[in-house]
Amino acid sequence: MNKERVLGLDIGTKRIGVAISDLLFVTAQPLKAVFRTSDEKAVEEISKIINEYNIKTIVAGLPKNMDGTTGLQAQNCIDFMNNFSSVNVIFEDERLTSRQAEFILKEQGKKYTKQKHLVDIESACLILQQYMDKQS
Repeated sequence: MNKERVLGLDIGTKRIGVAISDLLFVTAQPLKAVFRTSDEKAVEEISKIINEYNIKTIVAGLPKNMDGTTGLQAQNCIDFMNNFSSVNVIFEDERLTSRQAEFILKEQGKKYTKQKHLVDIESACLILQQYMDKQS
């Protein structure tokens, strides 16, 4: 039985969706969106979450191209995650998670078009859940 929570991140240029696992490592829960006004502020806010929940592992979505290659946005994610050397960072392929997140939010009746941060948070949940499902 896992007693450590794992953090999931959907890293965008404007916002970072944040999700967290439950203590049993069964489900990914939405946590918040971190607005990326500057990398320093975003790193500081995520570092607070890492400390608050005693996080040892972060699963970060890696936005690969449809052909499996990495581009500028993927490099942006890798560069951002270099700020977190004190934890184990795992990159998870996040192709199409934003579309899935929009579909889920639409099914729940949530108005995500004017609240884009909801898509980022749901995407972080999907990225983390995908990783957790592979581990079990």
